[in-house]
Amino acid sequence: MSKLIDAALGIHPKALAVGARRLEVLAANMANADTPGYKARDIDFRSALREAAGARLERTHARHLAGHTETAGELKYRVPNQPSLDGNTVDAELEQTAFAEAAVRYQASLDFLAMRIEGLRKALRGE
Repeated sequence: MSKLIDAALGIHPKALAVGARRLEVLAANMANADTPGYKARDIDFRSALREAAGARLERTHARHLAGHTETAGELKYRVPNQPSLDGNTVDAELEQTAFAEAAVRYQASLDFLAMRIEGLRKALRGE
């Protein structure tokens, strides 16, 4: 039954989990904007979602290039545009922009998931 529910809801629950994790990381960056030596981090949303969905690259021929093996959901350090003298790499404007984008993606996933659930409810009621 669980596989049926997963298939009905699609990728949206996984997108919510990855989106929530990214929002936490970006919020931590903004909270530590004045902490000396703090290094800003981020998650590559697309590759983390691809990994969460189970998409894996496979070599189908010996002459094909090997796939990228780095864990996509792992935290990566952000390269600063203008590092501060105290070693902090947080750019407040960049973090706020990334947070706003991530929040919009998260809300979109919530909306898509709500539409899927409503569609399932209608199907069960026979509407």
